Amino acid sequence: MPRFAPHPARRPVLIAGASSGIGAATAVALAELGHPVALGARRVEICETLAEKIRADGGEAFAARLDVADTASVDEFVTAAEAALGPIEIVVSGAGDLEFGQGWTMHPDVFESQLRVHLVGAQRLAHRVIPGMIDRQRGDFVVIGSDCADRPRPGAGAYNAAKVGVEAFATQLRMELEGTGVRSSIVRPGQTLTGMGMQSTPEVVGPLLESWVKFGFARHPYMLRPADLAAAVAAVVSTPRGAHLVLVEVQPEAPLREAQQDKQSGGS
Repeated sequence: MPRFAPHPARRPVLIAGASSGIGAATAVALAELGHPVALGARRVEICETLAEKIRADGGEAFAARLDVADTASVDEFVTAAEAALGPIEIVVSGAGDLEFGQGWTMHPDVFESQLRVHLVGAQRLAHRVIPGMIDRQRGDFVVIGSDCADRPRPGAGAYNAAKVGVEAFATQLRMELEGTGVRSSIVRPGQTLTGMGMQSTPEVVGPLLESWVKFGFARHPYMLRPADLAAAVAAVVSTPRGAHLVLVEVQPEAPLREAQQDKQSGGS
């Protein structure tokens, strides 16, 4: 007899930060697996367009405005999503943005706002959704971390601190939820091509990249695609009960070397 009942065939998913990048790609990937998806972000019109596409492709989707920096917004979104799709079985906490700047020169209000979205936003979702998961003795709470959490980069403003915090929070949840049937997991991206930070100017980004090379953070120019992280999230939540992928780090594979170079290096 199995130690755990299997996952239900139908597992409603809440995705915070679903309007672009990793969140949008994850919504599509999980919908393709047959999961109903609740898409939440401040740019609700983009979420609604994505939800329409998912439904046109045969999936089940709900979209509404979600601001994870606002407790009332989180409560309203979860209530509406569960009314539309049923109790939330999976949460993907990926809402956030990135503003470059030195840690000591960034205005404290901007620094705090980054922490409020990335870290406190994840706690708001956990506070609202995890009690129901505990009652059902199952569920997946997944945070999108960053390799900045253990390899901070210069010039990333509050992003390093926010990702260190959210990964520590997810690890804390894993210990606190042990024995409840609820799994807390981290999907940790390496350098990923998304819209975050794209509002910055070349005058800001140029010196930033130079400093990353100096400290060894840019070994090659290839970057991950959002779909690569969506695949990792799908693997985490699809793992059969009784096993738990607690941390999945995804890094971009380097460009292939020329075969002739390999032959020359091998024969020297």
